Amino acid sequence: MTTNATLERIRRKVESRVRLDAADAGWLLDEAPLLALGELASFDRFRRHPEPEVTFVVDTNPNYTNVCEVDCTFCAFYRHPGHEEAYTYPVEEVLDRMAPAVEQGATTVLLQGGVNESLPLDYYLDLVRGTKERYPDVTPHYWSAVEVEGMAKVSGLSTREVLGKLREAGQDTLPGGGAEILSDPVRRRISHKKGGAAAWLDVHREAHELGFRSTATMMYGHLETSEHLVDHFFAIRDLQDEHGGFTAFVPWSFKPGNTPLVRKIPHYAGPNRYLRILGAARLILDNFDHIQASWFSEGKKTGQVGLHWGADDFGGTLLEENVHACTGFVNRTSADEVKILIRESGFAPVQRDTHYRVLRRFDPPPPPPGTHAP
Repeated sequence: MTTNATLERIRRKVESRVRLDAADAGWLLDEAPLLALGELASFDRFRRHPEPEVTFVVDTNPNYTNVCEVDCTFCAFYRHPGHEEAYTYPVEEVLDRMAPAVEQGATTVLLQGGVNESLPLDYYLDLVRGTKERYPDVTPHYWSAVEVEGMAKVSGLSTREVLGKLREAGQDTLPGGGAEILSDPVRRRISHKKGGAAAWLDVHREAHELGFRSTATMMYGHLETSEHLVDHFFAIRDLQDEHGGFTAFVPWSFKPGNTPLVRKIPHYAGPNRYLRILGAARLILDNFDHIQASWFSEGKKTGQVGLHWGADDFGGTLLEENVHACTGFVNRTSADEVKILIRESGFAPVQRDTHYRVLRRFDPPPPPPGTHAP
């Protein structure tokens, strides 16, 4: 079948809300004309979110520890127990470190750390309770799936029981970190101690069953093929069918600097691949409300273009971030600059919370384009 014929067949599916299959997904990732993919993804985005608005959240990503025993080959952040650069902050110090961001208006805090088996479950519960008590307007968006697994191992509880205790302490969202690529052949090569795709999916499934909302992420641009990306898309789409617990899909490219994997992946994935993944995601993930474009991981200009490739959200301000910084990749912004970047892209900025509830509209929306139909 010719390119035009395949594009037209997929276009008809999208317009008729017929779910795309694996062959369609693979074609979008490898063969679809990039501009045509963006046009179709933008059509679907505006069908879901007709207003020319883009959301963002004021947030920060501090760290409570850099001690980790999982040895992911893509990570430049972690240190083994006993390393001279290893650290773990007491609960009160972690809470103190959040204060500057809260003073700047942060409503979400995403704590990043590692699998530190010296920490008891009460440490994590105290951090959630302490956040809710000291900063009642802040959502504690804590702990990746592998960190929850680590808590279960140390405490002797199941991951479901750990999630239940976190829920009782006041947490109701979970970040999507640690998904990387949800395809076992890739995970065995880049993060074999994390287990297969089912480990990540099971934690998020249990979280959704207990009333948590979470994000679905993807870190691409290393040892995966498009076939592995299709596996990832279908895994999260299938889980979303079960409970609808994902708020958004958030892809970012692997940053190789200072990582063991840099010897095999000496360069960054480029903007074209990022836009292709965004556009494909919008069309494949028909049960996801939101697709996030990233000024942070891909650069501000690429993030802006991503808003025209199916994305309706611009992520967070990331007032503090150290994990990517350890790879030598540093990108900074402010809430005011995020609003400018969104306006420059032709949209009205809208501040949201972790649950994608609107907190504030800053401008009347700009006039809609003449048409969004492909």
